[in-house]
Amino acid sequence: MPDVPDVPDVVSVLAVFAHPDDESLLAGGVLAQHAAAGARTGVVTCTWQHGTRRADELAAALRVLGAGEPRMLGYADHRAGDSAPGRPRLCDARLDAVVEDIVREIRAFRPRVVVTHDAYGQLTGHPDHRQTHRATLLAVTAAGLEHLYAEAGEPWQPDALHLATHPHAGIADLSPLLTGAAKSVLSVPDHTVTLTRDVTPWLDRKWAAITAHQSQLKGERPLPGLLSRLPDDVRQRILATEYFTVLPLR
Repeated sequence: MPDVPDVPDVVSVLAVFAHPDDESLLAGGVLAQHAAAGARTGVVTCTWQHGTRRADELAAALRVLGAGEPRMLGYADHRAGDSAPGRPRLCDARLDAVVEDIVREIRAFRPRVVVTHDAYGQLTGHPDHRQTHRATLLAVTAAGLEHLYAEAGEPWQPDALHLATHPHAGIADLSPLLTGAAKSVLSVPDHTVTLTRDVTPWLDRKWAAITAHQSQLKGERPLPGLLSRLPDDVRQRILATEYFTVLPLR
């Protein structure tokens, strides 16, 4: 770990992702880097509830990343009925309700940058990822408007929304891994990626956060498990770079 992290602009960052482990896979390096540089960082997770089997894993991963305590919205995972007993699936919930929940988190945390999924819902196009993208896209604007969701806290306008993504040129190792597990590969044109971060100095911490999600190391399809079975050099190439499309909000 470097003594002085190379963070060009140390800003507060709030990540909004669909599932426990998305934060570590998609932005773990950036979150660890900023936290070590003294920035406030946090993670909102749209699915799963406190007290469920993946909540403790999420808490452990966030401790590794320096991202505080879990902020779980408590909607049900699209494919896991035990993720939020008695609550609707994220994709079945009223979009307006999900937006209000995210607005409340943004106003409480007051970040300069919000990070979320891209419009595809990452490479695999998971429906929970796409719904999280839609809701966050609306929430970052609504959070700054005093007459929207007035009961969700004082208005706060983030500076930018960063969409975690993967360019065509950055999936040489990921593509065969995903197609071999019968997953989609939805990368974006290279020119749409406007921010690239080399997180090599933070790979040990990022991988430790990913592997904190122990339940996802099992089975044939979860990405942490797929990554864990790769040679070290291939896994490191996949995880060493994080890509974003930046949408200014001011």
